[in-house]
Amino acid sequence: MQPSSHDSPTTAGSPASSGMPGRWAGGGVTTATTPGPDGAGPEGPEQGSAVVEFTFLSLLLMVPLVYFIITMSQLQGGSFAVVGAADQAAKVFVSQPDAEAGLAAAEQAVLLALADHGHSAADARVETSCAPEDCMAAGSAVTVTVHLTVTLPFVPFSEALQLNAGQLSASATQLVGRFR
Repeated sequence: MQPSSHDSPTTAGSPASSGMPGRWAGGGVTTATTPGPDGAGPEGPEQGSAVVEFTFLSLLLMVPLVYFIITMSQLQGGSFAVVGAADQAAKVFVSQPDAEAGLAAAEQAVLLALADHGHSAADARVETSCAPEDCMAAGSAVTVTVHLTVTLPFVPFSEALQLNAGQLSASATQLVGRFR
Protein backbone atom coordinates (compact mmCIF):
# COMPACT_ATOMS: atom_id res chain seq x y z
CA MET A 1 0.00 0.00 0.00
CA GLN A 2 1.33 3.28 -1.03
CA PRO A 3 0.96 6.22 1.37
CA SER A 4 -1.44 8.86 0.22
CA SER A 5 -0.99 12.54 0.71
CA HIS A 6 -3.53 12.43 3.58
CA ASP A 7 -1.52 9.97 5.66
CA SER A 8 1.80 11.76 5.27
CA PRO A 9 2.95 14.05 8.10
CA THR A 10 4.58 16.31 5.53
CA THR A 11 3.35 17.55 2.21
CA ALA A 12 5.19 18.73 -0.78
CA GLY A 13 6.15 22.33 -0.51
CA SER A 14 5.94 22.42 3.31
CA PRO A 15 8.93 23.67 5.33
CA ALA A 16 9.65 20.18 6.67
CA SER A 17 9.89 18.67 3.19
CA SER A 18 12.23 21.41 2.07
CA GLY A 19 14.75 20.30 4.65
CA MET A 20 14.72 23.40 6.82
CA PRO A 21 15.66 22.41 10.36
CA GLY A 22 13.67 23.54 13.41
CA ARG A 23 10.42 24.10 11.55
CA TRP A 24 7.12 22.46 12.38
CA ALA A 25 5.72 20.18 9.80
CA GLY A 26 2.02 20.59 10.41
CA GLY A 27 0.66 19.35 7.16
CA GLY A 28 -0.84 22.56 5.82
CA VAL A 29 -4.40 21.81 6.99
CA THR A 30 -6.14 24.83 8.51
CA THR A 31 -9.17 24.65 10.78
CA ALA A 32 -12.11 27.01 11.10
CA THR A 33 -11.01 28.21 14.56
CA THR A 34 -7.80 29.77 13.29
CA PRO A 35 -8.24 33.42 12.30
CA GLY A 36 -7.39 34.17 8.73
CA PRO A 37 -5.18 36.97 7.45
CA ASP A 38 -8.08 39.46 7.60
CA GLY A 39 -8.67 38.76 11.34
CA ALA A 40 -11.85 36.83 10.69
CA GLY A 41 -12.47 34.09 13.22
CA PRO A 42 -15.09 31.39 13.26
CA GLU A 43 -17.86 33.99 13.73
CA GLY A 44 -16.54 36.37 11.11
CA PRO A 45 -14.68 39.65 11.65
CA GLU A 46 -14.46 40.70 15.31
CA GLN A 47 -17.00 43.33 16.25
CA GLY A 48 -15.21 45.24 19.07
CA SER A 49 -16.55 48.10 21.09
CA ALA A 50 -13.29 49.61 22.32
CA VAL A 51 -14.66 53.14 22.34
CA VAL A 52 -17.53 52.14 24.61
CA GLU A 53 -15.22 50.16 26.91
CA PHE A 54 -12.70 53.01 27.06
CA THR A 55 -15.42 55.57 27.82
CA PHE A 56 -16.96 53.40 30.53
CA LEU A 57 -13.64 52.63 32.20
CA SER A 58 -12.42 56.21 31.99
CA LEU A 59 -15.62 57.47 33.61
CA LEU A 60 -15.42 54.77 36.24
CA LEU A 61 -11.85 55.70 37.12
CA MET A 62 -11.67 59.42 36.36
CA VAL A 63 -14.78 60.69 38.17
CA PRO A 64 -13.60 59.57 41.64
CA LEU A 65 -10.09 60.82 40.88
CA VAL A 66 -11.34 64.26 39.85
CA TYR A 67 -13.61 64.43 42.92
CA PHE A 68 -10.66 63.51 45.15
CA ILE A 69 -8.54 66.26 43.58
CA ILE A 70 -11.33 68.83 44.06
CA THR A 71 -11.79 67.78 47.70
CA MET A 72 -8.06 68.01 48.39
CA SER A 73 -8.02 71.44 46.75
CA GLN A 74 -10.81 72.58 49.07
CA LEU A 75 -8.85 71.35 52.08
CA GLN A 76 -5.66 73.04 50.88
CA GLY A 77 -7.51 76.29 50.25
CA GLY A 78 -9.06 76.02 53.71
CA SER A 79 -5.66 75.57 55.31
CA PHE A 80 -4.35 78.68 53.55
CA ALA A 81 -7.46 80.55 54.69
CA VAL A 82 -7.17 79.67 58.39
CA VAL A 83 -3.46 80.44 58.52
CA GLY A 84 -3.95 83.84 56.87
CA ALA A 85 -7.04 84.61 58.93
CA ALA A 86 -5.35 83.80 62.24
CA ASP A 87 -2.27 85.84 61.37
CA GLN A 88 -4.22 88.89 60.26
CA ALA A 89 -6.61 88.69 63.20
CA ALA A 90 -3.76 88.65 65.71
CA LYS A 91 -2.06 91.61 64.00
CA VAL A 92 -5.29 93.61 63.90
CA PHE A 93 -6.11 92.80 67.53
CA VAL A 94 -2.87 94.21 68.96
CA SER A 95 -3.20 97.42 66.94
CA GLN A 96 -6.56 98.37 68.48
CA PRO A 97 -6.88 100.77 71.46
CA ASP A 98 -8.91 98.42 73.70
CA ALA A 99 -9.84 94.72 73.98
CA GLU A 100 -13.46 95.11 72.78
CA ALA A 101 -12.38 96.90 69.63
CA GLY A 102 -9.63 94.30 69.21
CA LEU A 103 -12.12 91.42 69.33
CA ALA A 104 -14.43 93.09 66.82
CA ALA A 105 -11.54 93.91 64.46
CA ALA A 106 -10.12 90.38 64.76
CA GLU A 107 -13.45 88.78 63.90
CA GLN A 108 -13.88 91.12 60.95
CA ALA A 109 -10.38 90.24 59.71
CA VAL A 110 -11.16 86.52 59.97
CA LEU A 111 -14.39 86.89 58.02
CA LEU A 112 -12.64 88.87 55.30
CA ALA A 113 -9.74 86.41 54.98
CA LEU A 114 -12.09 83.42 54.80
CA ALA A 115 -14.32 85.15 52.25
CA ASP A 116 -11.25 85.78 50.08
CA HIS A 117 -10.73 82.02 49.93
CA GLY A 118 -14.40 81.23 49.32
CA HIS A 119 -15.39 79.98 52.78
CA SER A 120 -18.46 81.17 54.62
CA ALA A 121 -18.57 82.70 58.08
CA ALA A 122 -20.98 80.00 59.26
CA ASP A 123 -18.22 77.38 58.96
CA ALA A 124 -15.71 79.34 61.07
CA ARG A 125 -15.14 79.92 64.76
CA VAL A 126 -12.65 82.34 66.37
CA GLU A 127 -11.02 82.01 69.80
CA THR A 128 -8.87 84.70 71.38
CA SER A 129 -6.69 84.32 74.46
CA CYS A 130 -4.23 86.62 76.20
CA ALA A 131 -1.31 85.93 78.52
CA PRO A 132 -1.41 87.69 81.00
CA GLU A 133 -5.13 88.40 81.33
CA ASP A 134 -4.85 92.10 80.43
CA CYS A 135 -4.82 91.89 76.62
CA MET A 136 -3.72 95.48 76.08
CA ALA A 137 -0.81 95.57 78.55
CA ALA A 138 2.60 96.05 76.97
CA GLY A 139 4.30 92.70 76.36
CA SER A 140 1.07 90.66 76.48
CA ALA A 141 0.86 87.75 74.05
CA VAL A 142 -2.41 87.68 72.13
CA THR A 143 -3.20 84.33 70.51
CA VAL A 144 -5.98 84.04 67.95
CA THR A 145 -7.12 80.56 66.89
CA VAL A 146 -9.36 80.09 63.85
CA HIS A 147 -11.32 76.85 63.38
CA LEU A 148 -12.84 76.05 59.99
CA THR A 149 -15.10 73.21 58.89
CA VAL A 150 -14.58 72.33 55.22
CA THR A 151 -17.63 70.69 53.67
CA LEU A 152 -17.51 68.14 50.89
CA PRO A 153 -17.88 69.80 47.48
CA PHE A 154 -20.98 69.23 45.33
CA VAL A 155 -22.91 67.45 48.09
CA PRO A 156 -26.50 68.68 48.36
CA PHE A 157 -27.88 69.15 51.86
CA SER A 158 -24.38 68.91 53.34
CA GLU A 159 -25.47 70.94 56.38
CA ALA A 160 -28.32 68.52 57.13
CA LEU A 161 -26.22 65.44 56.45
CA GLN A 162 -23.18 66.88 58.27
CA LEU A 163 -20.71 65.52 55.70
CA ASN A 164 -17.42 67.32 56.11
CA ALA A 165 -14.11 66.93 54.34
CA GLY A 166 -12.21 68.04 57.43
CA GLN A 167 -11.76 70.30 60.42
CA LEU A 168 -8.92 72.80 60.14
CA SER A 169 -7.45 75.17 62.69
CA ALA A 170 -4.55 77.58 62.91
CA SER A 171 -3.18 79.86 65.61
CA ALA A 172 -1.16 83.03 65.50
CA THR A 173 0.39 84.97 68.36
CA GLN A 174 1.35 88.65 68.43
CA LEU A 175 2.90 90.67 71.24
CA VAL A 176 1.40 93.97 72.30
CA GLY A 177 4.07 96.61 71.77
CA ARG A 178 5.33 98.95 74.45
CA PHE A 179 4.80 102.01 72.26
CA ARG A 180 1.37 102.30 70.65
